[in-house]
This record gives sequence, structure tokens and C-alpha cells, in this order.
Amino acid sequence: MKKTVSQRVFGVFNVAVLTLLCLSIVLPYLHVLAISLNDSSVSANVGLMLWPRKITLTNYAVLFKNDTILRSFVVTIVRVIAGVVLHFLVEFPAAYALSKRYLSHRKPITTYLIIPTYISGGLVATYLMYSSIGLLNNPLVYVLPGLFGFFTFTLFRTYLGSISESFEESAMLDGASPVHIMIRIYIPLCMPIIATFVLLEAVGHWNDWTTTLYYMNTQKWNTLQYELQRVLNESERITSLIRAAVESGSMPPQITTRVGAGVKNAQIIVSTLPIVLVYPFLQRYFIHGLALGGVKE
Repeated sequence: MKKTVSQRVFGVFNVAVLTLLCLSIVLPYLHVLAISLNDSSVSANVGLMLWPRKITLTNYAVLFKNDTILRSFVVTIVRVIAGVVLHFLVEFPAAYALSKRYLSHRKPITTYLIIPTYISGGLVATYLMYSSIGLLNNPLVYVLPGLFGFFTFTLFRTYLGSISESFEESAMLDGASPVHIMIRIYIPLCMPIIATFVLLEAVGHWNDWTTTLYYMNTQKWNTLQYELQRVLNESERITSLIRAAVESGSMPPQITTRVGAGVKNAQIIVSTLPIVLVYPFLQRYFIHGLALGGVKE
């Protein structure tokens, strides 16, 4: 079918805008990656850099020689895994139960669950509550308060409601229990929305640093993103990292005054690369899951 002039103009405009948008995202990331891999004595006098002029891993050696960075990286990985798994174990069964039309008082229960989405006690009240139940300076503060989220619950419930009830009826005729039906039938059928849930939750846990800022007073349980925020805002932190690397022999002393930017950019790459690598593999499930879980005909 031949396109009209307006359709062709819109197509060109759309491609141009999306190309500029992609470049605005990709070019800064390539610049950060190039500086993190570049010798600091060279990158100090160069503006925009899209590839390293003199490749070195010194900046990454500075980071991984520091116990605080390694510990925060492990804490963040454990937090993401525990948060996603526990959140799923709480939310999916709840959505499965409330997706059944024969469940009594289904609407009042759903109304009760949605109230915290619009009404909150605020930061001070939350801090006092966490203090009274022992969540301050406790790694459980990373996962327990977020075990239920109404947005992802709604995605699960809507997706489950779109699955034909004949699957459940057939399994019940064969003697399957509701738990068996949920695990063996509905979870495999819900893999697109589960992948969407995993991506949303993993990114949320990975990027969060305010929880550490508000509720942690000990460095033992700091997350990687919180350490990144500290490094980017405290020049003293960079100086201590460089000094430790010089003392361990990972870096020659003569470049210590020029390596700060490289170390900062190396930590940005370390903190963002896992999500950047995982997202392309889950993107098709993410789009498909949101499309089916967000609209019900």
C-alpha cells in the first residue's frame, strides 16, 4: 500500500527523533566507559571520548582492591536475589487467589490492599516504625517493607484473570490441589509477566540507595549504589581509594593526582553494567508481559 506524503514525513521525523534519543543515551555511556578504561594521564586532557586512547585496567583495580566496594557489591547482589524471590513468593499467591471470581469478599480485600498506595505516614513515621520493630541497621529493611506492591500485584492478577479457567477445571477433575495447580499450571503460563516482574523488581532493588541513607548507620550493610553516591560526591573518598591502591602496589604514585575521574567512571560502569547486560534478554518478555498484564478485554 502506497504511503501518503504525511505518513512519509511522519516516518522520517519519527526515525530522526528516535535516533537522536538513542544517541543521547548511548554516547554518554560510551564516554563513561572509555574514560574508565583509559589511562588517566591521557584522558585528563581530552574532551568527549568514545573509545579509550590508552587502555588500562588501573581504575578497576583501584575499586576491587577496596574491601568496602566488594562488600557493598555482594550486599547488593544478595539484596536483589532475596528481594525478588521473597516478593514473588508473597505477591504471586495473593494475585492468584484474588483473581478467582468465586473467592468471597474479593473486592473488599483488594480495596484494603490498595489503600497504602495512596495513603502513607511519611518518612518520619516510617523511620519510627522501623525503629520500634528493629529494622534500623538491619539488612531485612531492604526486603521486608517491599514484599507487597500493588502495581505488580495488579499486573499478576490481570494476567492470571486472562487465562482460561478450563485449565484449572481440568486439573481439579484430575484431583490436583489449588497449590499444585498454581505451581504446575499457572506459573509456567505466566512466564512473560514473571519476567516483567523480575526485571522491574531487580532494577528497583539494584538502583535504590535511599534506604541505606535513611535506615543504615553502619557501613557493613551499605549497598553499591550508596557507595557510588558517596564516591561521586566526596572527593575524600576518591583520595582514600587511590592511597590504598598505591600502598598495595596496584598504582604508581605519580598518577594519583590524575586518576580520580577514571575511578569515578569505573564505579559507574560496575554499578550499571549488570542491568545493562540483563535487560536485552528480558526485553521481549517485558513488553509482552506489560501488554497482556496491563489490559484486559
